[in-house]
Amino acid sequence: MLKIGNIEMKNPVVLAPMAGVCNSAFRLTVKEFGAGLVCAEMVSDKAILFNNQKTMDMLYIDEREKPLSLQIFGGEKETLVEAAKFVDKNTTADIIDINMGCPVPKITKCDAGAKWLLNPNKVYEMVASVVDAVQKPVTVKMRLGWDEDHIYVIENALAVERAGGQAVAVHGRTRSQMYEGKADWSYIKQVKQALKIPVIGNGDVETPQDAKRMLDEIGVDGVMIGRAALGNPWMIYRTVKYLETGELMDEPGVREKMDVCILHLDRLIALKNEKIAVREMRKHAAWYLKGVRGNAKVRNAVNECNTREDMVSLLHAFAEEMENKQAAIQVG
Repeated sequence: MLKIGNIEMKNPVVLAPMAGVCNSAFRLTVKEFGAGLVCAEMVSDKAILFNNQKTMDMLYIDEREKPLSLQIFGGEKETLVEAAKFVDKNTTADIIDINMGCPVPKITKCDAGAKWLLNPNKVYEMVASVVDAVQKPVTVKMRLGWDEDHIYVIENALAVERAGGQAVAVHGRTRSQMYEGKADWSYIKQVKQALKIPVIGNGDVETPQDAKRMLDEIGVDGVMIGRAALGNPWMIYRTVKYLETGELMDEPGVREKMDVCILHLDRLIALKNEKIAVREMRKHAAWYLKGVRGNAKVRNAVNECNTREDMVSLLHAFAEEMENKQAAIQVG
């Protein structure tokens, strides 16, 4: 079983920390579908220290989500340590994760995120300083390297272990790949073979079978699911069941998808307020609708929604339309 420090998970399936997505409303929904660990979206160290209200809101944790990992990012040791101390003392997060993988220029130009990947000495120094300052277990999420000419993932992962980090999650792409191309799992395997602490594999886990293959063939301790869970918490549920029993559960029907989408919307409204939540939920609704035949019209209409009532009636109407079509096919 996946264990990070003294925190034990019920299973090795982990929700990845995705910026702009992994707030409490989404995490709780995924947790209820069986995730062993959920990770919060990354939070800026400086924004924590400036007591930025939006950032403080991002630190909210519903106790039903736990165990939970809260991710921070930054490029300077002093501010990263202070932010980690704040998270340690003022939140109920179980684990503090440090972001060493974010590839976007806005983050890397501040010497944060994936910029660390060029300097294993900095990795050691930064992680050791955070570990010394907090009580909670410290983990790191990293990529393979900056680009294909600078792949230091094994040195970087060993630096994390030497510094007292309790686990490493490795995304099998370089910074320059962004989210394109194929994730290279062979490097994740090399990291697993080099380290004694748990290694969590990430990248191109799109089906329950992918998750099992990563655990079996790469030998990782946990498997991290990111984009495949967007609008699809059933991916988490089906993966957990497949790993436990070998059985592939059915995909959900349209009505079930729309009901969970509305539950997600209501949680987001409770978290943020209706106006912000509905606007944010447009992208999530599109993800919930993905793969459903005949969804183009409703996906476009969702982007015009400004109230809960608009969105809910649209999703209910679509579910009913699909059920009527299905019934007509069966009768025919």
